[in-house]
Amino acid sequence: MLWAMRFSWVFLAVMVMVVLSPSLQSFPPAEAVRSSDSFIGFTSAGKFSFRRAAAFRNAGDCLQSRLGNSGGVCDPSLVHVAIALDVEYLRGSIAAVHSILQHSRCPESVFFHFLVSETGLESLVSSTFPELKFKVYYFDPDRVRGLISSSVRQALEQPLNYARNYLGDLLEGCVTRVIYLDSDLVVVDDISKLWNTTMAERTIGAPEYCHANFTKYFTQYFWSDSRFRAVFSGRSPCYFNTGVMVIDLAKWRRFGYTRRIEGWMEIQKTSHRRIYELGSLPPYLLVFAGAVAPIEHRWNQHGLGGDNVRGSCRDLHPGPVSLLHWSGSGKPWRRLDSKQPCPLDSLWAPFDLYG
Repeated sequence: MLWAMRFSWVFLAVMVMVVLSPSLQSFPPAEAVRSSDSFIGFTSAGKFSFRRAAAFRNAGDCLQSRLGNSGGVCDPSLVHVAIALDVEYLRGSIAAVHSILQHSRCPESVFFHFLVSETGLESLVSSTFPELKFKVYYFDPDRVRGLISSSVRQALEQPLNYARNYLGDLLEGCVTRVIYLDSDLVVVDDISKLWNTTMAERTIGAPEYCHANFTKYFTQYFWSDSRFRAVFSGRSPCYFNTGVMVIDLAKWRRFGYTRRIEGWMEIQKTSHRRIYELGSLPPYLLVFAGAVAPIEHRWNQHGLGGDNVRGSCRDLHPGPVSLLHWSGSGKPWRRLDSKQPCPLDSLWAPFDLYG
């Protein structure tokens, strides 16, 4: 028994070294992820019926309007956006795409990368947005099932929620920057402004919230162990929401951030006590907090879905708004359908193409 306990602590120490070491930059790609150009089949999404969106055209001064598009997904003039598609949040994903196109000065220059774990969604996207530039990428849920810990809300435990960790493996090597967006938001500004975020030497950019109580995202066990606390040594960590991120995929691939995130998930699963409680967010905080390119708060007016249990109504944060995000348990389409909407849900409704 004593031998087993010692082995457990040795294994934990080794895992922490792997996660923290900046020199361990060469990791094998996630072998259980693949992409597909043609991914059509039957799915439970067949119960959905979306209206066809209007055609959105580039303004005359857009680069592609003058030069044409000859490079496909590798065209350097494209803005790349990644969004997950699943049945549970499909209505939200379609509304998010619609909002981006509607507010973009160069909508034909936006390329969408859709992450899926089931078949049949490509044809639905094509029929709703006939002229959309997009590709569907299959993410195998088994890639992360053994790494996911229980969370405060079941939706946070779904494997597709972790597909963002594998964008460096899934997307083509020529795609060196991508905007990742959750499915429960709408964009009310030109997405190219977010795309042009200055990243300096950072790998990800996101709005930071340094007034938040950062310590609550980890357990008392985490903070009581000096080996874990040491990860934030020399850093000034702030909370950021992973539902809106600009990611430098070239740096992500080079420094093996997928493996670093997986390393913390493995520690959470193998440690005799939990180090965090909340889904896919804490590993990102462990790896990136204190090393994030700051983006204006207007690009993630988050928390509009209320808390993770009751989904209570929330107000907007002070200041300008470029993106409205219904993070939390309350989703605008469900509240609208139940005839019990929150006041801000009316801002989501104009982008809904359902029915």
